Amino acid sequence: MIGSGDPPRITPSPNIWHWPDVYERENRAQDVSGALWAALRAGCDWSGGDVVDVGCGDGFHLGVFAESARSVVGVEPHPPLVERARQRVAGLPGVRVHEAPAQRLPLPDACADLVHARTAYFFGPGCEPGLVEAERVLRPGGTLAIVDLDGACPPYGDWMRADSPRFDPVAVERFFQLHGFRSESVRAVWRFADRAELAAVLGIEFSPKVARRALRQISGCEFEVGYRMRIRTRPVGLVRGFRTSGE
Repeated sequence: MIGSGDPPRITPSPNIWHWPDVYERENRAQDVSGALWAALRAGCDWSGGDVVDVGCGDGFHLGVFAESARSVVGVEPHPPLVERARQRVAGLPGVRVHEAPAQRLPLPDACADLVHARTAYFFGPGCEPGLVEAERVLRPGGTLAIVDLDGACPPYGDWMRADSPRFDPVAVERFFQLHGFRSESVRAVWRFADRAELAAVLGIEFSPKVARRALRQISGCEFEVGYRMRIRTRPVGLVRGFRTSGE
């Protein structure tokens, strides 16, 4: 895929691209008990391996991988976030950040043990080119792990669907099943310093009407959010094709 065809279409992130400082507070509030990290490590332990974080944003998760990985590469298409990520990981050995989209990873074949994407808009049909690239850079036996918000799990899923009524969690789940992923539900706690911080984060995630509804429904400064962790392992000893929707 690299160097061929038209430039890939990049969908702007509606939250971190425009409000990176608020999104930083959201990242710090998410998964305070470490449920997502525990589930991810149980599915694909990256200790001593090479990790690629696709759609890494401003690099919030890179340092966690770097604690035990041999090398960590963050890939992000938005230049301001690339710069923030590079500043964040400056001085961390074995960590680097590239400016590129998921459809054209600037990496050689079979160079990674884990390709990770967290809430990076892998929402089913349409993400096939990114899946192809992830498969290309994985070594045999390597793992692709996609962590998404669960659109079927209340209360967050209800708010997502209120703002995006065409979003169909059942169809998304079917898509990933058809492409060989196993899925796991994970519940994580989001905890904020105060209601003002909570309101600010809801304000960048939802329309004003839905954000107000969400704030009314949350008692205090914390609530549970459902995720779907989708994992696929590249086979050892055979080549597996991956057909895009246009083939």
